[in-house]
Amino acid sequence: MENRAQFGSRAGFIFAAVGSAIGLGNIWRFPAVAYDNGGGAFFLPYLFALLTAGIPLLILEFAIGHKYRGSSPLSLARVKKGGEWIGWWQICISFVIATYYAVIIAWALAYTYFSFKLEWGTDTTPFLIENYLKVGGTDTMGSFVPGVLFPLILVWLIVLGILFAGVKKGIEMATKIMIPLLVVLFLIIVVRALTLDGAMEGLNQFFKPNWSTILDGKVWVAAYGQIFFSLSIGFAIMITYSSYLPKKSDITNSAFITGFANSGFELLAGFGVFAALGFMAAQQGVPVNEVVKGGVILAFSIFPTIINQLPAFNEIFGILFFVSLTLAGLTSLISIVETYIAGIQEKFNISRTKAVLFGGGVTAIVSLAFSTQNGLNLLDVADYFINQFGVAMAGLFEVIFIAWFAKQLKPLQAHADSVSDIRLGAWWRISLSIITPVVLGYMMFDNLRQNLTGDYGNGDYPREFIFKYGWTVAIGAILVGVLLTLKPWKGHALEQPAFEEKKEVS
Repeated sequence: MENRAQFGSRAGFIFAAVGSAIGLGNIWRFPAVAYDNGGGAFFLPYLFALLTAGIPLLILEFAIGHKYRGSSPLSLARVKKGGEWIGWWQICISFVIATYYAVIIAWALAYTYFSFKLEWGTDTTPFLIENYLKVGGTDTMGSFVPGVLFPLILVWLIVLGILFAGVKKGIEMATKIMIPLLVVLFLIIVVRALTLDGAMEGLNQFFKPNWSTILDGKVWVAAYGQIFFSLSIGFAIMITYSSYLPKKSDITNSAFITGFANSGFELLAGFGVFAALGFMAAQQGVPVNEVVKGGVILAFSIFPTIINQLPAFNEIFGILFFVSLTLAGLTSLISIVETYIAGIQEKFNISRTKAVLFGGGVTAIVSLAFSTQNGLNLLDVADYFINQFGVAMAGLFEVIFIAWFAKQLKPLQAHADSVSDIRLGAWWRISLSIITPVVLGYMMFDNLRQNLTGDYGNGDYPREFIFKYGWTVAIGAILVGVLLTLKPWKGHALEQPAFEEKKEVS
């Protein structure tokens, strides 16, 4: 028998998994990606990618974690000798992402405060870049920015406090509160956005299908990329979370619920974002395509401009929007940090408290670099390289390892079928053994080709800066992962544990 932390219920697990999947990218990445890749026509490759990569990969990671009962390194080591380093690579990727993800949440907290008096003024982009972030050059880190540093400390106090409380009393309880609250707040924002002048034109631009894009391979790759990055697959989270599931847990159905809940929120975000952008375009007398942006600029420049132009209750909707961003970010950050807390706890055989203190503490300290005047530049480069050559590539290696080398698709399918109402067919094995490796392989080839023949940022960053904070970070995650593999496991850690018979959830 094992003595492993467990979620108190299957619903608690689903809230945690959905909370991990729904993050900042759902709000500021998906609408722009869909618009740029055919509008309404994009939903066809998007749905195909969800059913052939997103949900199959979720089921795979849920099955691995549930069957092998460990963090990503331990579970993959139990699958087959030689898989552990992939797990540590994924955990190193999570560590890097956590260091800058926390800073974006800190920005959202600061902007929640700014919303009370609309302190960003009328020139929202200069306020963000110059007044708030105080962005400097890339040649020096510059000084700490107090407006970023203090909210960042608060973010870490919240996250580490939840993680100290454990899986059931911390993660499960927090996500059961945060996810419903997030959905309610964002629904209010969307309903209000839909009543604004110009909203229908914005939605028309968002959903208007450009069917000629269906034959463009890049659109299909964009669909797979969006699904892959959005669902928190490929960097240890879902393996770790599912390892806390009780014995009788319907993992296949849970994967479908998680996948469709995430996509549902992305669609909801698309409604809200483009209704608001349509309103902004109408106010400025320009076409919608001239105001469409994604990422940091959408959240912290475009939306404050939209909030300024609202006919009433500007401050309230500013607060609602940035609290929503904060909640979406927190639920994802909790899951990201949990991956290496679990890994450290198991590998070094220490208590959860010590693992949170060490793993979370080191992450918090490293994240301080992103609260300096060079923070935005560091974040931009680190985020691009760790996602393009970390998350996606680690996911590719994981799928190839399980499907081709360990040949574990049939055993894992049998395990999933044994605890699930929905039985998996050949589509699941074909998706993971052929479709997903081919698509991810092409994505990696194309990314490498583009980045080796040209510099990221179109010359905005010096090559030394890109190498130091981009390539070095991405390659360093692999090297550290390999080094951690060299330390042997203590005792009988690699033996397959038996389930506890208590707390079972059908």
